Amino acid sequence: MLLVDAANVVGARPDGWWRDRAGATVRLLARLAGAELTAPDGSRFTQVFAVVEGRARDVPAPDGIRVVRAEGSGDDALAASAEELAETRTPLLVVTADRGLRARRPAGAVVAGPGWLLGQLDAAEGSGAT
Repeated sequence: MLLVDAANVVGARPDGWWRDRAGATVRLLARLAGAELTAPDGSRFTQVFAVVEGRARDVPAPDGIRVVRAEGSGDDALAASAEELAETRTPLLVVTADRGLRARRPAGAVVAGPGWLLGQLDAAEGSGAT
């Protein structure tokens, strides 16, 4: 399973996201929905979750992406989601650059930074995948 800190990933590239946070989140979710992503171990993700917060909390969820809408702190929602997903004993990769969130991840969960995910998305789009 893949759990994405959407705000953290959106904020990783200075592409003007701050002018339209919700729009930037919609674009990220669409990219996630359209890509077949490969985990660092070579396996394919069967489920993708994205935590959204603040102005992006009400964005539509594209097919194939389970959106977790943080009512309060996005960090708390991501940490709680990671704990819940870890209970399924399915391998979990959490995407965030936030050191505090990395420290709060459940035992066994692997962490990757936004650069890893954006690289995967760029590669998928560059190869003609949608």
